[in-house]
Amino acid sequence: MQELRRLYASDEAELVVVYGRRRVGKTYLVNHVFDDDEFVFKVTGLHNARLVTQLDNFTKALREYSGDDSWASPSNWMDAFDQLKTYLKQSKSGRKRVLFIDELPWMDTRGSHFMEAFEWFWNSWGCNQRDLMLVICGSATNWIINRLFKQKGGLYNRAGCKMYLKPFTLAEAEQYLTKQGIYLERYEIAQVYMIMGGIPYYLKQLEPRRTLADNIDNCFFRTNGKLWDEFDNLYETLFFNSELYVRIVETLASKRMGLNREEIIALSKLPDNGSTSQAIKDLIKCGFVRAYQYYGRKTKGQTYQLADFYTLFYYRFIKDNYGQDEHFWTHMLDNPKKNAWMGYSFEQLVKEHIEQAKAALGIGSVLSEQSSWFVEKRNLGDDGDGLNGAQIDLLIDRRDRAINLCEMKFYSSEFAIDKNYSLNLRNKIAAFKSATKTRKAIVPTMITTFGVKPNLYSGIVQQEVTLDDLFAF
Repeated sequence: MQELRRLYASDEAELVVVYGRRRVGKTYLVNHVFDDDEFVFKVTGLHNARLVTQLDNFTKALREYSGDDSWASPSNWMDAFDQLKTYLKQSKSGRKRVLFIDELPWMDTRGSHFMEAFEWFWNSWGCNQRDLMLVICGSATNWIINRLFKQKGGLYNRAGCKMYLKPFTLAEAEQYLTKQGIYLERYEIAQVYMIMGGIPYYLKQLEPRRTLADNIDNCFFRTNGKLWDEFDNLYETLFFNSELYVRIVETLASKRMGLNREEIIALSKLPDNGSTSQAIKDLIKCGFVRAYQYYGRKTKGQTYQLADFYTLFYYRFIKDNYGQDEHFWTHMLDNPKKNAWMGYSFEQLVKEHIEQAKAALGIGSVLSEQSSWFVEKRNLGDDGDGLNGAQIDLLIDRRDRAINLCEMKFYSSEFAIDKNYSLNLRNKIAAFKSATKTRKAIVPTMITTFGVKPNLYSGIVQQEVTLDDLFAF
């Protein structure tokens, strides 16, 4: 809000791009910052609409804001933007005027030459109007990045502000829910986050009078629930050729540890070409997929992991259960499948809040890298005699010559380390040292909901992070 107001107060023409995934609050932000009388023109692109329909919609907005019903619907975008320019020349008010084009990517239909006309409007005239502020919004993040930011045409580097709206953090989600009159323990908020992520629109669907389980049933599992059809809408509005993107996330949803590019192609049966590679990159840019590498490997060995909480929840539970049991989530109490999902989703929650975790460890200012690691028993060599294969989901490799070996556990109480778990953790440490030959200090670290219960075996843990730590700003 401060940045938008600062740009509004400048004495230059401003082109602002606000982008981010569907339902994250882009339109709400812009409409909340500016008063109605500061908008001189506002229009929203139509999803899956033909060129003639988009142009009619544009003209209706022009008639509304100009108060002139005589504007005729143009036959192309060049004429449409020429009409907009004519109107703006007549509407000077002595203060900065805001143009707001929402869902601009949807206007760029095949063969419409929208971008050429838009570039012409801004570069030949708009950018010279010191009293003009053009705000663009779009949910199709891949279009925004590839068509606006990366293209080398007339709009290259023209955007004075590129504002990417991220989902809420845990702390922000807690504040938002409280504002909505919903009071939950942080353990419950974490569960909500692992289902919905930090998406304001999803969180808004929760009702104060319902229990958490009843809220989830009401949103996702009851017939015609509030979010029952969200998955199709989400991917169709975010990505052109959405089937390609859905195939990729569906493939990744089946593999907890993630897959490399070759494995994605083999399992999804997608073509081994540039379109598949670009789709993976787009999913990363939009926050749906996380790219990471195993410790000790180079970038070309990247692995991709599904990172979007809602998509993961959809494939685990909604896709095959919608409409079959309207109390599905209520009936899932202590279900092993639910417990396995919570364990995996908590790992993703920690990775989304890695900066908070590092701050709690006292290494927030230390340069570090996050990675995962695994080794099979047969690859341990002679130094690994007596050791078993090992998997570590989170390593924090620090510049101060230490590595936090992190174990993440989502429990409803303190996590009690028993003899078997202690032996398994010791095996991981020994296997890691044996296979990597690292000389850095290994710091066994537990990231849990309520901490580690002191007992005979808890001394192996040198550092701890709790759920409360992840709620820090």
